[in-house]
Amino acid sequence: MDVIELGIFASRLSAVCDEMGAVLQRSAISPNIRERLDFSCAVFDAAGELCAQAAHIPVHLGSMAHAMAGIVAGIDWQEGDMIVLNDPYLGGTHLPDVTVIAPLFHAGRLQAFVANRAHHADIGAATPGSMPLSRTLEEEGIIIPPARLVHRGRPDEAVLENILSRLRSGETGRGDFAAQISANRAGLARLRELVSFHGPAGFARALAELNAYGERLARSTLDAIPDGEYRFRDVMDDDGLGHQDIPIELTLGVEGHTVHADFTGTAGQVEGNINCPLSVAAAAVYYVFRCLMPKNTPACAGSFRPISLHAPEGCLLNARRPAAVAAGNVETSSRVVDVVMGALAQALPEAIPAASQGTMNNLAMGGDGWDYYETLGGGMGAGPLHDGLSAVQTHMTNTLNTPIEVLESTCPVTVTRYAVRTGSGGAGRHRGGDGLIREFRFRAPATVTLLTERRRHAPWGLAGGQPGVAGINRLDGAMLPGKTCFDVQAGNVLTIETPGGGAHGRNAEETGK
Repeated sequence: MDVIELGIFASRLSAVCDEMGAVLQRSAISPNIRERLDFSCAVFDAAGELCAQAAHIPVHLGSMAHAMAGIVAGIDWQEGDMIVLNDPYLGGTHLPDVTVIAPLFHAGRLQAFVANRAHHADIGAATPGSMPLSRTLEEEGIIIPPARLVHRGRPDEAVLENILSRLRSGETGRGDFAAQISANRAGLARLRELVSFHGPAGFARALAELNAYGERLARSTLDAIPDGEYRFRDVMDDDGLGHQDIPIELTLGVEGHTVHADFTGTAGQVEGNINCPLSVAAAAVYYVFRCLMPKNTPACAGSFRPISLHAPEGCLLNARRPAAVAAGNVETSSRVVDVVMGALAQALPEAIPAASQGTMNNLAMGGDGWDYYETLGGGMGAGPLHDGLSAVQTHMTNTLNTPIEVLESTCPVTVTRYAVRTGSGGAGRHRGGDGLIREFRFRAPATVTLLTERRRHAPWGLAGGQPGVAGINRLDGAMLPGKTCFDVQAGNVLTIETPGGGAHGRNAEETGK
């Protein structure tokens, strides 16, 4: 292929993922998928290596890229089948993220896979929103090992009913699973056209060229990082069960056009649910280096080949079953990004921003007949040449907020305030972005779970810039812990103030200029 043909091939692959996402969004039932776009779509080759992905959720896609080869190798794939799974220790992230994978056959031979991963607000946990303050994986909901959700083109009602019967809102779940199946069918149709156009051998050659191109761009990016070892340490606030200041340590080794992230020294897995499988840690590492690569770098396996990582088995970032992992996917992954960026700032001070809010501010709640989940934006860290953005999702998540009109029409909750948290960004030559304030008044009794970070340790600044302001959670004005579960009555008011981003550089007054 010449460069134009390769570009067209890459764009057609990406368009498959985009169309899958459009089908999933427009046919899903739950606000979390339909409105917040908490889902991801991707294409993989016959060996489970990433070929393309849409610009969806970094923690979903990076973890699938790391784990997919292991998933597909252990299954007897048949044409017309689709596999469903959510087990974090068998290729998932946390239980609410449910993955549906479909194989593409051409002339009787396996050629590729399409896959989507969507966050189900109800996956059968004891508390509404299925993001509990848990101690074991079993407390976090239904564990789905790889199972045939679709067999020979028809949904397997026994498999589906086994899942839906354990949900609070089975009909919502049924609609969301139907949307995931439909998204894969759309992806298969478009991918089949692409394979037919090139022929199986031509399609395989095109993928090989795409991976080689992505690898060249990745290695070129890594060549610009000075060789050496760069170390950084940060901590998680707590695990929600009394354990505080839990360290994540990184030694980043750069040699030529390769990089190795070694997390030796990181805390062992903990009692609370901030543990994560290795695939989630890998997603955070891949994400940071992908941000350094040129915009035209294809989202394929080749782009990640020069990057490797190690986390000791049994540590926070490579937990053993049955460690709880609900918050590892959302909160710990965010801190891994901070640690990798903190190490890289020593090597590339002109390219790396200060810490962003470092949390997804998870809010799960529900009551009689309803479940709800959302993440809240905050402040983005400032860079060497720019201020941070305010009130946005940062790094490992890329979701939207839930529109107030949708929230208030589907749940007995009124949003009484939604505003930028002015002044929460760190002060400096380039100011950190501000967090936000979101306030809820309950119109009926409910159970609420908060899984939030950066409440005790603020997002750090760089080059003399000040840290952002730490987040705050309140119920009727009284302070709440960062991770907590509690009941509310009609009239209670929950206020969440999210962290601001760190600043970059000292103010002119501080430097005497």
